[in-house]
Amino acid sequence: MKEYRLTEAELKLAEMIWESEPISSPDLVKLCESKLNWKKSTSYTMLRKLEIKEVFINNKGIVESLLTKEEFYTEQSKQIVKEGFGGSFPRFLAAFTRHKKLSHKEIQEIKKLIEQHKED
Repeated sequence: MKEYRLTEAELKLAEMIWESEPISSPDLVKLCESKLNWKKSTSYTMLRKLEIKEVFINNKGIVESLLTKEEFYTEQSKQIVKEGFGGSFPRFLAAFTRHKKLSHKEIQEIKKLIEQHKED
């Protein structure tokens, strides 16, 4: 499985691209300059890192995602469960809820998800 780990700076850029895509690379540079105070070279370096990680592509000056924001965070979540909890979703959920009580609504949503995705 490909690793979907981004640095804080890469994640800021990714969020900006997802909000604006498709976006021309010159417009992205301007956006990075105004929102992140990055120079042109920094913007292109960070974009290249995201391309190497196969999250985005700069195709003839148009930047687009290879993964939607939801797909990216889904893959990242699967990695966390696999690496931190031995692939066990129940262990992950137990750790998550150890210090946070679930509301009735959250419990109902989890039950609904379980019913939708359970094996027959």
